[in-house]
Amino acid sequence: MKNFWRRLRYYGLGFGIGLIFVFFFFRNRGCSWLPENRVKNTFMGRVLVISDENQRIFDEHHLTDSLIVSFLNDGSVSFGSSKKQGNPKVYKVTKELNGKEVELWFSMPEGAFVSEVAWPKGSIQKFKNTSTGLGRMIHFPNVENFVFLKDNSVLDEQLVKLRVKNWEQVQYLMKKGGLIDFSKSDLKAEPSPEQYVLLPRQGGDTLKARTVWFKEHIEFYRFEEK
Repeated sequence: MKNFWRRLRYYGLGFGIGLIFVFFFFRNRGCSWLPENRVKNTFMGRVLVISDENQRIFDEHHLTDSLIVSFLNDGSVSFGSSKKQGNPKVYKVTKELNGKEVELWFSMPEGAFVSEVAWPKGSIQKFKNTSTGLGRMIHFPNVENFVFLKDNSVLDEQLVKLRVKNWEQVQYLMKKGGLIDFSKSDLKAEPSPEQYVLLPRQGGDTLKARTVWFKEHIEFYRFEEK
């Protein structure tokens, strides 16, 4: 019995040390059950978008796309300073850059596939998603196919007219230069928030489509024809 309790103490000590290593050294490289990583993984599973206004601010502070995304890899989520209730939820994420702590806000509109990245301005509790201008897409879900084209005759006819071959072509255009038109998007639409997507093409024309989030895919359910 004495040996049992001794082994149990050793096991508990080893388990505790292991938890400390996991939490402090590997918290940004796994352990999706941690609250901070659950929030980060949710954002990484969405399309990150930067508005024209915030793009100018990021350029002034020399924040590149990869640097902004890195806030979700090794930055810290400040739950106490975030807006965790209402729609959208907005999370404050900080990271040290060149010896100075930098703060960014990441919005999480309910039911939408976009997350807007913003430079702090005013109160985070009063943050509202951008409703004018355009937003540039800088990050996409790390899955093979996040675009979904519903199989129906109306959409099939549109795809033929617009010379769109398949979902791979649409996904390629999104990654190459996809934009969100905030003024034509409706994040409060029922039953699902609607995002209006612009896809510039090499020939000079732009595909315009209405999209929703459907089972972790971006569904293009209607293209706007000229």
